Amino acid sequence: MSETPPSRIGRAGPLFAGIWLFFLLDPLLEGWAHRDEARGVVGIVATVVFAVVYMTLWVRLRADRARLVVDPPMRFTAPYLGALVLLGGLMVACVGETGMASVVYLAVATVMVFPLQVAAPVVATLIAGSLGLSAVEDWGSQVGLAFAIMAASVAILGMRTVMRRNVELLRAEQENAALAVENERTRFARDLHDILGHSLTVITVKAELAQRLLDQDTPEAVERARTELADLERLSRDALTDVRRAVEGYRDLTLPGELARARAALAAAEVESHLPNSADEVPTELRELFAWTVREGVTNVLRHSGATTCEIRLTATSAEVRDDGRGLPAQTVGGSGLAGLRERAAAVGAVVVTRELSPGFSLRVAR
Repeated sequence: MSETPPSRIGRAGPLFAGIWLFFLLDPLLEGWAHRDEARGVVGIVATVVFAVVYMTLWVRLRADRARLVVDPPMRFTAPYLGALVLLGGLMVACVGETGMASVVYLAVATVMVFPLQVAAPVVATLIAGSLGLSAVEDWGSQVGLAFAIMAASVAILGMRTVMRRNVELLRAEQENAALAVENERTRFARDLHDILGHSLTVITVKAELAQRLLDQDTPEAVERARTELADLERLSRDALTDVRRAVEGYRDLTLPGELARARAALAAAEVESHLPNSADEVPTELRELFAWTVREGVTNVLRHSGATTCEIRLTATSAEVRDDGRGLPAQTVGGSGLAGLRERAAAVGAVVVTRELSPGFSLRVAR
């Protein structure tokens, strides 16, 4: 399956995230102002490496979200956070107060990586530590920095909550799709078994019988063998037709398939069913018509009759669906479903007969 190409906004995500690195310009400029000193050079290098590590962590977390990973493992995130802590401390040591800008990014990284119950105490510690350090170094009020840490952390927390819910929705959709595929596969396998199981058994029995008859080498046995071989050919062709319809269209009507679905539908509606075990005796030209008969009859039983039992009878010339319910409303007896069935029946020289039973209703198609 091909992957969905990333959108322009998705490709530009790292660019938008990188824009927020402009807050690191102050420590970078402070280091540049002291570039003739060792602390200035180290401050510049530490600031640049800090930005690279932060963006690398952001890109890796973004890739994890694309793979529906919400909580990255600690063995992956710990080295990045450790590097950010060391580099941030080095920035403060080299460029002084302006290096405190790293604390905002460290708080954001903490919220991106840890769950709320872990991230909240860490962010609170960072705020307290920033205020305490500023008092010791006499850097003036750091209320603005504390507010920036809190605001950035809350914003990232909101974004992560939305992303987590989106990931959960995507996972649920994937699970539902997988279940739908599995259910369809199971139903197809069951229907295919119902379509072929009995037919292949009958074909095998008739083939063995024909072989034994041919071994007897008498006129009567040979004539009987020819009859069995003719039935064998018909059953094989009908089974092949049913399989082709099941594979190519699956929703196309086949008589064995309709019997299988009727059995499942009646069981789900808690209607006792009496269905034939096979449709082998039905000739090829009547199988589709009788499939429509089964579908129409069972549909009416489930929708209108209120029946407790339903019986389907098949012969070489007729198909009948009868129940013990209250019968059908007059508008249903003359409705489009039965009208369409009458048209199909007339096309092959058959007739549709409906009659009230005591109790119940019968739908019969015969030629």
